[in-house]
Amino acid sequence: MPKTEQLYILDSGHTFVYFEYCHFGFSRQISRFDKISGEIKLNMKSRTGSVKIDIDTKSVSTGSELFNSHIQGTEFFNTAQYPKTTFVSDRVEFEGSKVTAVHGVLTIKDICELITLEVIHFEYGKHPVSGQEHFGANAVAVVKRSDFNMGKFTPQITDEVVIKVAIEASKVEK
Repeated sequence: MPKTEQLYILDSGHTFVYFEYCHFGFSRQISRFDKISGEIKLNMKSRTGSVKIDIDTKSVSTGSELFNSHIQGTEFFNTAQYPKTTFVSDRVEFEGSKVTAVHGVLTIKDICELITLEVIHFEYGKHPVSGQEHFGANAVAVVKRSDFNMGKFTPQITDEVVIKVAIEASKVEK
């Protein structure tokens, strides 16, 4: 593990944000965003870090083009006016050499809410293909759609949405 602050860039081919909700009580629907970018800074010696994630909300992938356009509409993400969602951390928690939580601000449609991403998996090492310093993590948080002015069809569609993040990132060489 590095002993100074290191900058890592998200691997866009292995970083996704998923969201899950209950649809009229019949099923748990899972969708994702396909275009994610951002950076992470970690200092393992001081146990500090920062995370910035940008999500292209027009890249929503529900499995249905019709539903993708519905989710992008004004009742939900309103991607014509708000094409980007962001998460910017204000604190990263560690337990030993593992990141355990990331606290920060989630901004959807210019509405900012404090959330905590609970890190359920964190692994660091040399990537077997590139040989670069690399890490991966999985995290989860729960938010309310209504907090972001997206509460249409509540309670038939649950207000609580589970956000799942899968991240891989490589060290930026100086």
